[in-house]
Formats: sequence, C-alpha cells, structure tokens
Amino acid sequence: MKIAQDTVVTMQYKVTNAQGMLLDKAQEPTSYLHGGYDNTFPKIEAALEGQEVGFATTLKLTPADAFGERDESLVQTIPKSEFPPGVKVGGQLRGRTPDGREQLFNVLKIKGNQVILDGNHPWAGQHLTLSLKVTEVRAASAEEVTHRHAHGAHGHHH
Repeated sequence: MKIAQDTVVTMQYKVTNAQGMLLDKAQEPTSYLHGGYDNTFPKIEAALEGQEVGFATTLKLTPADAFGERDESLVQTIPKSEFPPGVKVGGQLRGRTPDGREQLFNVLKIKGNQVILDGNHPWAGQHLTLSLKVTEVRAASAEEVTHRHAHGAHGHHH
C-alpha cells in the first residue's frame, strides 16, 4: 500500500543536530495519520507521499521545517515562591504565554529565589537531520480520521 491521504504510517527514526549529535531515536516504532492533519511536519509528509513499506530517507530540516526559530519572549523568570515544592531543572510545567495561550515550559535554571522557564521546544532554532524508515502502511479507520490521529500500539491511546 502506498502512503496517501488517510493512511497510517509507522516508522523508525532518529534525529541528530547540525553537529551530528544524536538527539532522539525511536525505541519503538511510531505511527501518525498521513494527510495534512498536523501530526508531523509538512516536509516529512511530502517526502513520504506515495512511498511504501521499506522506504528510507534522510531529511535535512531547517528550523522553519521543524520546531521554528527560538522566541525569547517565551523565556520567563518567575519567583520560586509561585511553584510547588520540588521544582527541578529539566522539569516541565504547564503555564501561559504572555498572550494567555496555554504552553508547556521547561525549567532551565533556578537562581536563588527565581525560576527561569523556557516555552520554546528544546530543538527550536536548530537545523536537524531526520533519518527514517517506513515499517508499515495501512488504511486509517473512520475513527482515526474523525479523531485526526492514529490509534493503536504505536499511535495515540484513549
């Protein structure tokens, strides 16, 4: 089966930065619903369109193709007194951006009584290399199309 609109694509992948350092590698295959549902980056969907099981490729992703440029307005310093006990560097917290949108923040630093949070994705601003191999392609179920994401062993679980 060819990868096309409303197919579920399962793949293995690894991501490295511009210096060749491994950032992430799939421990288990991962699946997404193909066809413009914003489940992966458009450049990945374009590369996979029309391909089949066994297809492998390496893509160079600019920040615009992946996690965007860093936005320094998403770095905030908050008094430590506003956090629950046990806040740690490397932790993640849900909060709000200056314009009120919900955002996931990473704890960058704790300096005295101040906590520095970063709402950027850790890979924002980076040029990435993505190597992937397609391991399965199947037709999406009506429920997956309605929900706009893949279900099952390597997709979303409800």
